[in-house]
Amino acid sequence: MWLYDLIMKLYAGAIRLVGMKNEKARLWHEGRKDLFERMRAKIDPKDRVVWIHVASLGEFEQGRPIIEELRRTHPEYKILLTFFSPSGYEIRKNYAGADYIFYLPIDTRRNARQFLDIVHPEVAIFVKYEFWLNMLNELRRRRVRTFVISAIFRRNSIFFRFYGGPWREALESFELLFVQNEESKRLLSELGFDNVAIAGDTRFDRVAAIAREAKRVELIERFKGDKRLFIAGSTWAPDEELLIRLMNDNPSLKFVIAPHEMHEGRIEHLIAATHGGAVRYTQCTPESDLESPQLLILDTVGLLASAYGYASWGYIGGGFGVGIHNTLEAATFGLPIAFGPNYKKFKEACDLIQLGAAASITTYEELAAWFAPLRDEEQTLAERSRIARDYTRLHQGATQLIISTIFPHKA
Repeated sequence: MWLYDLIMKLYAGAIRLVGMKNEKARLWHEGRKDLFERMRAKIDPKDRVVWIHVASLGEFEQGRPIIEELRRTHPEYKILLTFFSPSGYEIRKNYAGADYIFYLPIDTRRNARQFLDIVHPEVAIFVKYEFWLNMLNELRRRRVRTFVISAIFRRNSIFFRFYGGPWREALESFELLFVQNEESKRLLSELGFDNVAIAGDTRFDRVAAIAREAKRVELIERFKGDKRLFIAGSTWAPDEELLIRLMNDNPSLKFVIAPHEMHEGRIEHLIAATHGGAVRYTQCTPESDLESPQLLILDTVGLLASAYGYASWGYIGGGFGVGIHNTLEAATFGLPIAFGPNYKKFKEACDLIQLGAAASITTYEELAAWFAPLRDEEQTLAERSRIARDYTRLHQGATQLIISTIFPHKA
């Protein structure tokens, strides 16, 4: 483990150097300064702590249903939420559902011991992945009840490599592994683990809650009027180039685009390239003309999920990069969706394609061919919408299963 410790220290040092020029790396480093002192000042040694760790924002959304159900049913516990990435921590550092929110320290043996001395958790829950060797080994040594939820295991992961012994050993720290699918259970069985439960993905419970709590967005109502709306969420430049052509080929429809990152250059390009005119959400006023423009650019955060409820079709960005963003938020509103080619790591995207409620596209011609029948045939649209909505509804329930298993007795 000395080599692993060395790698962790070198990694932290590299992040510190990169942070001189990179904002995300700077936040990663600075967020861990005086971490243990800040933790000691807040966490009472008498607290009964449940520790939930997530990598970033996406995993937070998977862990959130667990946090909120735990808060509702077991108020005797204090909830500690940790993040590895600034993209999660900086957005959710003021989340009211947790009692304490911190970065996870770099995973050295010394840090793991110091962290757990301060936190003294009764239960530790890791969301989806983040198998930190020192932390897991120290949890096992202290006999802390430890779980992973919404996990997916694949044949090409480190656990199945010839050098994966330390990670296979770390899996012995878990009292129970809650996985998303049968394939994960089968692969773990090959490694000799039978403490596995197929619980599904807690994100289905989260998007169901989002749909129930969807806000009325008056500006989008005014923009949509009596026309049909196409919405594209978390888009990047390659997605937007295809969507510009789709908008210009469908002048009778309204479009909402929510870029993943608010780059002024990209937003200006969208406005200039849209033949039917475009407006930015943040620049609209009660007096703004929203009937004429064809495109509304959602250049803000926190409204995308509610905006899906106004649309008939959806597009999810990221598929021409490292991977698509959240498809379930759109699907729970019954939207047939399209996305780029990099989707195969996402079980729900594969399922929706197989069911006919989603399509992967690589060219504009494929996007237009997917969209035409959904635009022109009401029966086709209704059927695909029903499939999407039913899929998200039928996969709910992971949260209750996990909570009732880990915490069998209510407060």
